Amino acid sequence: MKQLFSIIIPALILSSCGGGTQTDLDGLLAAKDIEAIRAKRIEIETDYKALGQEIALLDSAISELDGSSKLPLVTTIVAQYQKFDHYLDLQGDVMTKQNVLIYPEMAGTLYKVYVKEGQKVVKGQLLASIDDGGLSSQLAQLKTQAELAKTTFERQKRLWEQNIGSEIQYLQAKTNYEAQENAVKQLQSQLGKSTIRAPFSGIIDDVIKDQGTVVSPGPGSEVFRIVNLGNMYIEVEVPESHLPNVTPGKDVIVHFPILGDSVSTKVRQTGNFINPSNRSFTAEIPLPINDTRIKPNLTAKVMINDYTNEKAILIPQSIVSENAAGEQYVYVIEGNGEGDEAMAKKSIIETGKTQGDFVEVLSGINEGDGVINEGARSVKEGQKVKIKN
Repeated sequence: MKQLFSIIIPALILSSCGGGTQTDLDGLLAAKDIEAIRAKRIEIETDYKALGQEIALLDSAISELDGSSKLPLVTTIVAQYQKFDHYLDLQGDVMTKQNVLIYPEMAGTLYKVYVKEGQKVVKGQLLASIDDGGLSSQLAQLKTQAELAKTTFERQKRLWEQNIGSEIQYLQAKTNYEAQENAVKQLQSQLGKSTIRAPFSGIIDDVIKDQGTVVSPGPGSEVFRIVNLGNMYIEVEVPESHLPNVTPGKDVIVHFPILGDSVSTKVRQTGNFINPSNRSFTAEIPLPINDTRIKPNLTAKVMINDYTNEKAILIPQSIVSENAAGEQYVYVIEGNGEGDEAMAKKSIIETGKTQGDFVEVLSGINEGDGVINEGARSVKEGQKVKIKN
């Protein structure tokens, strides 16, 4: 409309210029009579102001008669049922139950180290040996004595079975043999502590003591660190308020920010103890992948599915307002109106959980309702609006 007026105004002005022809104006300019030119300018300016006032009156009349020109433009979304999964965001660390330090069981010089860092080993494999301090020689002597005691006992036993000799001789031979056998076993057990073997299959992560170092049992004398990356898990601290919803079998999404990778898994186990210092319990989440990039103590973002609604209505949080009574509300479209016009109606709603930019609506909106989205902050109750979707 304004573009049409901008075309009409110059045309009307030109038509008022002494006969309304461009030729008259050209002749006036060609005469170079400054007084005549000034008089003509005043005449045209007076006509221009009069036309502007008339146009303003016409615009006012058009606005009053055409109500749609003042209607606020809005967009709507149709409320539909959809599955809603809510996730509890936590942070945890990667752990493994097979990540241990190996200590010597006897004192002595670390005689030989048979493995190196990064080497794969199997359960029971010999990792290192400690100087036994002559225990092997003592064992050889004990074995010799044990063989002699065995021979003596067997002969005495045969004689006793033939009723030859006294019972005390038989019992003494038997006791001596058993004592020698026990001594051999005891020394063998002690000598076995001079070797260090792998308690489980894994990888030698660190060789802490060098060959030739004097070691002894106890803190500060660890020789190896062995790790098995095949059965890792994440342990997280869950606030006690989520105790009813975080249970074994719940779906979990684990994201590793450093690796830029995620994995889906489930809660394997939850703790039976509430930590009084932070009012939380532990949840154990296994990692069902064998990725060498994942290391113990690696930080992970854990999202546990603590709530699911199969028939939920979700709307953007940005369109939810709150009144003085603390009630939340949105505007919905009432009736079809005429064409793309409708009436805005305030609807008090009850909201549930939020996830990202959306909030769950528990009541106040039904499936199929048109909810005002863009423009929701500029409409009023009962106001007529123009829908532009």
